[in-house]
Amino acid sequence: MGHSRADGTPAELMDGLLARAQNGFEIGEAVLDQARSALMHQSELRSCRQCNERCGQLGYSTYRHVFLLPDGSSLLLWELEHNTGEGGRPLYELYADEEALTLAERRVHDRLGGARWEELDGLPLWLPDQLLHTAEPLESSRAYVADNSADHARRVLRRAENPDRPGEETERLLTTAFAHDIALAPKPRRRSGGPDATWCRFYEHAFLLAGGDEVVLWELEHNLTRDGRLVCEVYLDEVSAELAADRHARALGVDL
Repeated sequence: MGHSRADGTPAELMDGLLARAQNGFEIGEAVLDQARSALMHQSELRSCRQCNERCGQLGYSTYRHVFLLPDGSSLLLWELEHNTGEGGRPLYELYADEEALTLAERRVHDRLGGARWEELDGLPLWLPDQLLHTAEPLESSRAYVADNSADHARRVLRRAENPDRPGEETERLLTTAFAHDIALAPKPRRRSGGPDATWCRFYEHAFLLAGGDEVVLWELEHNLTRDGRLVCEVYLDEVSAELAADRHARALGVDL
């Protein structure tokens, strides 16, 4: 997936977005006028997700287009790109409302299959390609946020499918979590080889508890299953998550 995005002027970008969007008629004239009168613009990948099917690799990406307006404010437009068209042809949709975008992403996600949409809450949706080939560990620092942290912990544990996932004691401790940090661990691994490629990645969920302690959950997300289904597993330490990934890979007879 993907298409080139020339720099150009804000007006040229806006015209390009409209030209390829299936639903361009839904963007109001006021929004179009604002975008075309913008002083500057920036486009960036916000998220993407892919799943492997027998017919090939399906997926979708969301791009955020930011327009700096003359009055100093910003206008945001979201572009959803997905290859669910006939023969894998890429299709494009454009939204000025983020809630409408979320509904569209969910519709496309359900069409592609994989993990249930509700189980993806709180997870980063994309993995930069450069990280897939990173040999040296990346330094990272925690940036805790207080945002329904106990509920986030509950969702992480709920989506875990491994029978040896953290038990009731960990669940009890995490009910007191008041801040958390999510990090993509610098050890993504993927086996190349076309549409049937297997992959796995690790997320580190760190929680600060009311008593001052910290609990870290290691989440392993992978498609190392017989049917290629997306699976999430959760462990209390990094080593256990690594061993689980290796165990699943050996069972399939593949190298990570």
